[in-house]
Amino acid sequence: MSELHGHGKARHRRKKTALLAGVPLALAAAGALAYGTAFGVFGDDAQPRAAAAAAPSWAKDTADGFASVHALGQKGTYGGRDGKTVTVRTLADLEKYATAPEPYVIVVAGTISMDPKGKEIKVASDKTIVGAGTSGQIVGGGFFLGQGVHNVIIRNLTIRDSYHGTWNDKEHDWDAIQMDGAHHVWIDHNDLRHMADGLIDSRKDTTCVTVSWNRLSDNNKTFGIGWTENATADLTIHHNWFRETEQRNPSTDNVAHAHLYNNYLQDAPGTDITSSYGNYARGRTKMVLENSYFDGMNNPVIKDATAALVQRGNVFSRTSGRNESGGTAFDPKAYYKYSLDKAADVPALLKSGAGPRGSIGTTAGAPAAASTILTVAKDGGGRFTSVQKAVDAVPAGNTSRVVIRIAPGTYRETVKVPANKPHVTFEGTGRSRKDTVIVEGHAAGMTKPDGSGTYGTGGSATVAVEADDFQARHLTFSNDFDEARNQQLNGQQAVALRTAADRVRLDDLIISGDQDTLLLDTAAKEKTGRVYLTDSYVIGNTDFVFGRATAVIDRSVLTLKKRWNGTSAGYVTAPSTPAGRKGFLITRSTVDGDVSARSFHLGRPWHAGGDASLDPQTTVRDTTLGAAVKTAPWTDMGGFSWKDDRFAEYKNKGPGAGPAGGDRPHLTDAQAAAQETADWLGDWKPAS
Repeated sequence: MSELHGHGKARHRRKKTALLAGVPLALAAAGALAYGTAFGVFGDDAQPRAAAAAAPSWAKDTADGFASVHALGQKGTYGGRDGKTVTVRTLADLEKYATAPEPYVIVVAGTISMDPKGKEIKVASDKTIVGAGTSGQIVGGGFFLGQGVHNVIIRNLTIRDSYHGTWNDKEHDWDAIQMDGAHHVWIDHNDLRHMADGLIDSRKDTTCVTVSWNRLSDNNKTFGIGWTENATADLTIHHNWFRETEQRNPSTDNVAHAHLYNNYLQDAPGTDITSSYGNYARGRTKMVLENSYFDGMNNPVIKDATAALVQRGNVFSRTSGRNESGGTAFDPKAYYKYSLDKAADVPALLKSGAGPRGSIGTTAGAPAAASTILTVAKDGGGRFTSVQKAVDAVPAGNTSRVVIRIAPGTYRETVKVPANKPHVTFEGTGRSRKDTVIVEGHAAGMTKPDGSGTYGTGGSATVAVEADDFQARHLTFSNDFDEARNQQLNGQQAVALRTAADRVRLDDLIISGDQDTLLLDTAAKEKTGRVYLTDSYVIGNTDFVFGRATAVIDRSVLTLKKRWNGTSAGYVTAPSTPAGRKGFLITRSTVDGDVSARSFHLGRPWHAGGDASLDPQTTVRDTTLGAAVKTAPWTDMGGFSWKDDRFAEYKNKGPGAGPAGGDRPHLTDAQAAAQETADWLGDWKPAS
């Protein structure tokens, strides 16, 4: 390629916290979550099937703590274990099975957005709702467990983003999980964040609840317990990570027995959220607080004069304000068996073990090396402070998915996922894909630091993916090489993301640069490399989507930008497709930008190295074209005519669209029927 330059900036408004909740110690299950590979990342069809036929091991897990006790006619908490297992991907199916009178194990196998925003599904008794691997996400709403609802497990989900723009929101009671008069509930290994009201509200005598191994973060009123004059409720809260949460961590009002142990409460310095208080015992609460770790919290432990609070073995680091105890509480071992981790070990234990899990055999409290979730945070809030360090920790030849969860921040580094580390996911954890940014500024003509030559186009990539079955979602890849200041450089190409692998799934991204932003390649000319990119922005000006991969860009925006000197001229695609293979398919997308009218071509043929055997292909269909697109949208390159290769449109619209002609070939309906997403991806069925 001949030209390119990348740029991308993103700021995060708030840092995230995480909360962890424990697993059934009494059964020695200790979080042996087997979600993920039993159904794959995408799951089965949303049809019921007998649990006996293919019930995953986690469907038989039961709760520990107060959720395990026999009371109110219920013998422990086991959810939908005795019912059928169904997999859901839509709001309609989730609501259908969650509200049904029969027991169900409901596997959430993708992202489900609540409509309307703030909706809370009214869960019925005898249900297990669990995420498939790390793919189960509920966005913009949550769950409600009403009076008498019992025997419910909510596990391995991400529930996020009902926040409505007001920090101390008194108008929107939009919780992740709200319980009013329920009993026997286990909330385990979830990621709960950024809701309009509470992450968890346990109200109106809700009892026999265990909250374990969760991450709770980026919230104001985080976990409230009470809303009752009675002191009858029993709750266990253990191994949760509260990070960047202001209040109710939890606030515990009129609780008969509140057992809190091995929790990690963290207020990281230099962030926008400041803790008001940590654990709070109110009213007639009796609380036992053991072996927890408080880091940077204001008023880490407070109690009313009417409450009893017994502390044992807690660690307080950089805390200030009230730290109180007093009175006589109770002995938790009179109600259930449990064991304590050392308080000093809690931060590392929860950074590696809290939140959704990815694969069979992962133990919640296991050492980080055994985890399928690796966490990255620049401020030390994760296991690693750089993305590459997390990639380095992935075992070579791994056969199950490893999710690298990246906290908000700007990570200036180059990252390479080598070919011997398949099944890796990069996942940003911010409110927006703008919050988590991986950026570097290398260009093809720049000399490497070791003096061994120049980077070259492929070597300029900020992120290089050479491993099959890679996924990335909810973050930004950027190359911010300053083309204006480096005009003397011979080689302005600056890649933000390079893929040279098969079955690459990209979603909810910003990929930002100038020239050669997104290189969609294969490991070798003779090898297949399929890429499916959805709901994303790709930004650039010259050949900014290029390479020999078989790639679909679906429901995305290809954003055209001016060149370094303010002029408008450029090319969207430069495929170098081998003969007999599919090239680039752009479908249901938008091509537009703040550039002059009729200044951009949709593409040109890149015969890399002058290889005449290549047969470059770009099809743009069912897409809105802005006025920036030329009336003759294809052009030649390097002495090769576009008319000798494969460039076409079908049913595009917008001011940049135009009728079929000699300079603007359109597919017939019959041709278009063979140029759809499924034709590109073949036997690979990524999630929609």
